[in-house]
Amino acid sequence: MKPLILITNDDGYQSRGLQHLANVAAEFGDIVVMAPERNASGVSTSLTTGRPLRVRPVKEMGEGWYMCDGMPADCVKVGLEYFCPRPPDLILSGINYGSNASINVVYSGTIGAVLEACLDGFPAIGFSILSHSPETDFNVCTPTVRHILGQVLQNPLPGGSGLNVNIPRLEASQIKGIRVCRQAKAAWIDSLEKRIDPIGRPYWWMTGKFVCDNPPADTDQYALSQGYVSVVPVRPDFTDFNAIEKIQYLEL
Repeated sequence: MKPLILITNDDGYQSRGLQHLANVAAEFGDIVVMAPERNASGVSTSLTTGRPLRVRPVKEMGEGWYMCDGMPADCVKVGLEYFCPRPPDLILSGINYGSNASINVVYSGTIGAVLEACLDGFPAIGFSILSHSPETDFNVCTPTVRHILGQVLQNPLPGGSGLNVNIPRLEASQIKGIRVCRQAKAAWIDSLEKRIDPIGRPYWWMTGKFVCDNPPADTDQYALSQGYVSVVPVRPDFTDFNAIEKIQYLEL
């Protein structure tokens, strides 16, 4: 039996990145695509509560394609429970427009879907390319996606773990290889810019500057800056193990 692969994203079901990822994944097995109806970037692991979820088939994309009016994590949940004919062998998210390296992983809907899959006990991979251009050439991602899918399907990930894969914005011939690394320490210096709308009401627009100075050589930001694809293992357990002994004084 062929592997079954469930695919979602956070850019919406019409994203070219999603379509490219589905095309490559179909080389490895049967696919089910369950993607948000609209762009859901930056929602992390948000779930829809207080209203029902609606799912519709996307007939123009073929058999097994669906849109959901919820978040990426919703797509994973509803896809697993109602639209996969059997438990999937792998769950994919992407290919995302823009970086999900370093601190971006905290906010990412792409990686939110990966973490939801991990919570449910399924191996998962999120793919992103460091480009926001509508003209992004996703063919650059093909060798990386093929290599990683082939390897992970043959060598399953540890239970409860996923992968955060970021691909530099380079020509395929310029990508030097793939590096497994850790998440860099970085930050968004956020600012809410106050503006006035045409009828005199104030509103605020989020802006910000990404800061990551001199990332160490074993981090994702360094690998990307040197022309490598970065692969960072991720999991939903947010425990700071280094701090446990240091806060023992809190115990009674």
